[in-house]
Amino acid sequence: MEYKKPYPDSPCVAVCSTTFDDVCRGCGRTVNEVANWITYTREQKDVIWERILADGYPRRNS
Repeated sequence: MEYKKPYPDSPCVAVCSTTFDDVCRGCGRTVNEVANWITYTREQKDVIWERILADGYPRRNS
């Protein structure tokens, strides 16, 4: 699936692994990014979206 701005509010794909991993295997966000996502501005979220998309996330089958 190709994402274009404006991105969906959250990259979460319900494949959470942040209990065991520093970076979620599903969405590619760090533990801190997941925990603080609701406090980020749209611009901050867009920066994260661009990084995780460049890294090949989100992944539904991880």
